[in-house]
Amino acid sequence: MCEEDCPFHTPVFVVTHEKRDPWERPGGTTFHFVNDGIESALDQARGAAGDRDVRIAGGGETIQEYLDTGLVDEFSITLAPVLFGTGIRLFDRVAPDRLALNQVRTVSSTRVTHLTYTVGER
Repeated sequence: MCEEDCPFHTPVFVVTHEKRDPWERPGGTTFHFVNDGIESALDQARGAAGDRDVRIAGGGETIQEYLDTGLVDEFSITLAPVLFGTGIRLFDRVAPDRLALNQVRTVSSTRVTHLTYTVGER
């Protein structure tokens, strides 16, 4: 996490298994550590965001958990041709008979491709 001026300038809600006090950083970013589930983290983020969008960031398991519970209406994936070793299949737990992923935007360059999907029910 950021040591100096954080780029977010807004509250950040981190899903974790351990209880921790909020961590205030210069520049208006406070990290709130939520250990009572993804729904609680999302509810707190929505409360802090008011009428603005809420972004969920995380690894494959976190994204799968949010997708599996139907809490995501749009998401973006950034693909870069870099091999880091092993990982998990991003859509391994997504039920294809329950969710429909519709690609709505692609932005690419020679180094990276950004894909945006909406999530709907089948």
